Amino acid sequence: MQTANNITEAIGNTDLVKIPSLSRLSGSHIYLKCEFQNPGGSIKDRAALQLVKDAIANGQLKPGMTIVEGTAGNTGIGLALVARALGFNMLVVMPKGQALEKQRMIELYGAQLKLVDPCPFADPKHFYHTAKRLADERDDYWWADQFENTSNAKAHYTGTGPEIWQQTEGQVTTVVSVSGTGGTIGGVTRYLKEQNQKIRTWLVDPDGSGLYQYLKTGEFKSQGNSFTEGIGIMRAVANFKQANIDYAINLPDADLVAIAQHLIYHDGILLGSSGALNVAGALFAAAQGPKNQHIVTFACDLGERSFSKLYNPEFLARNNMPAKPVTADQLLKQYQAMADQTVDVKN
Repeated sequence: MQTANNITEAIGNTDLVKIPSLSRLSGSHIYLKCEFQNPGGSIKDRAALQLVKDAIANGQLKPGMTIVEGTAGNTGIGLALVARALGFNMLVVMPKGQALEKQRMIELYGAQLKLVDPCPFADPKHFYHTAKRLADERDDYWWADQFENTSNAKAHYTGTGPEIWQQTEGQVTTVVSVSGTGGTIGGVTRYLKEQNQKIRTWLVDPDGSGLYQYLKTGEFKSQGNSFTEGIGIMRAVANFKQANIDYAINLPDADLVAIAQHLIYHDGILLGSSGALNVAGALFAAAQGPKNQHIVTFACDLGERSFSKLYNPEFLARNNMPAKPVTADQLLKQYQAMADQTVDVKN
């Protein structure tokens, strides 16, 4: 019998599941890393645990202290879980307007939640700067700093990447990921490229984020906006700088809505918005590459956390989403004709 000594030991070692309908449609094997299986319900549990473990090991985080972090939601949930399990207090700073489901989860773990008005990163009232300022004011506060603290990427270099390599028996040919802090794409692509330089790595970026343009032109520029939460950034942070990326594509919210609806009805898979965008990116990578690829992407969190937005017809109508999404077959044909919109990062 195998047991865990506490809930944090249940983080990681998530299943890798094939998406049957899109694999048949595309002619490649498309797999989902089921990160919603983590006890806090998202991939951010991995980073949360590594951030805390490393801070304890180096003496920055001591018994009785309060962990402070600015987050769009899932990292806050992961840190709240880890803090509660390991005996720390937790203060989460979150911009207003995020899914209520995430706010409730943070509060259920007993963390203090401070909501701030959303604003540009340059504004000192931004949630990132607010969290840092609050942590700096007290000696018994420790700022996790998920964007610049590379323990984040370390969690995926030592955990997620090796799991993918083992689960695919080294047959993985392609990895697709969005980026919020850059931890997942940074750690996973660095590890897998060390195993096989021929593995193709893709960044999929939503509207409103500047990473696609940064990789294309060297400048952070964005257009439009997205209702996705926790992904897309307008600066090159330390974790993202570790990423080893071959290609990048920018995809609109309408695509992830179409993919989310398709997966529910054809595969029984319920994704959050970031996971749906990941799968759209995986379908794009399949459309632009050879047949018989082994493509891995991430179901970043529980689909129910996107209920109030991605699965809310009134919200979608207010955000000008099509009343009837395109089919996956139509989307694949669109992607096959979009080679000129792919950024080849290495050339």
